[in-house]
Amino acid sequence: MLDAPLTFDPILVPKVWGGRRLTDFGKTLPDGQAIGESWELADMPGDGPCSVVSDGPLAGQSLRQLLVDYQEDILGRVPMDSQGRFPLLIKFLDACDNLSVQVHPDQAWANAHPDAHLKSEAWVVLDTEPESRIWVGVAPETSAESMKSALNDDRLTDCLDWRAAIIGSCHTLPSGTCHALGRGVLVAEVQTTSDTTFRLWDWGRDGRTMHVDQALACIDFTSSPPAEVAAPQDQEGLRESELADTPWFQMWRIDSSDATTWRKDLQQAPMVAMCLQGAAHVTGPGGAVHLPRGRTALIPACLAQATLELGEMTSVLLAQPRTDAAEN
Repeated sequence: MLDAPLTFDPILVPKVWGGRRLTDFGKTLPDGQAIGESWELADMPGDGPCSVVSDGPLAGQSLRQLLVDYQEDILGRVPMDSQGRFPLLIKFLDACDNLSVQVHPDQAWANAHPDAHLKSEAWVVLDTEPESRIWVGVAPETSAESMKSALNDDRLTDCLDWRAAIIGSCHTLPSGTCHALGRGVLVAEVQTTSDTTFRLWDWGRDGRTMHVDQALACIDFTSSPPAEVAAPQDQEGLRESELADTPWFQMWRIDSSDATTWRKDLQQAPMVAMCLQGAAHVTGPGGAVHLPRGRTALIPACLAQATLELGEMTSVLLAQPRTDAAEN
């Protein structure tokens, strides 16, 4: 049985829209490259990227191999996803420029197209520039026909809904949501394990493939904003906030003003902890792992309880896959 939390080496991904701010989150970036993403926990299908344990007795082993050897210990009652992979992909994203306007398919599309996979995600904003935006959803009365016409006239932004990027805000993006991360925004991202992305428009950049027909077919033009989540729960020196509750995962944030301990029963599911500010220790019977800003830990389900020792002015993002995700 696994008896301690696990940490992994980050997988750094160059992007045309990337920057250099991930150094502020402890990442050692290669010289001369714009890095858009740091994959903190990944188990992609086929020969795609897979996280490797960074420390402890299992250092050097891949998450994929651990799931072969310790699937029940790690996942508990959580099923592998439809591709036989760990069900969450965890990232930091640094948008030095606008991301493409894009959409991800829902399960119905994925069922009809074997090469596509459902992708739902949520962003927590960690840094912005003045007037940074996030585009989420479509403007009222927008249809596939009016959006296609706007594309032809190079006025797609007329069809998009947007909001100011505010540090600390969470944006839930169910599959089918047309969206784009705006220039200057840095986020933590929790998503289902999929890299299926249909680009609708790329702000005049050349050289990247667009998928207009697929995107228009996948956009949900009738979606309503996600339901409100529970109000923050304040304790002495600690605030716990529910950020997202989706069919695939749940997310919380804990913020400490003083050094304190936070505990939560895992309910037979693993939990991911991302340190956004300050520093924490995640403990288990076999030892503790240190989480400075920008580091991520996987807490196996078999530990039964997530226990975090939080320093002063520390913020940790928590994500947990749902045990009934396969039924959604």
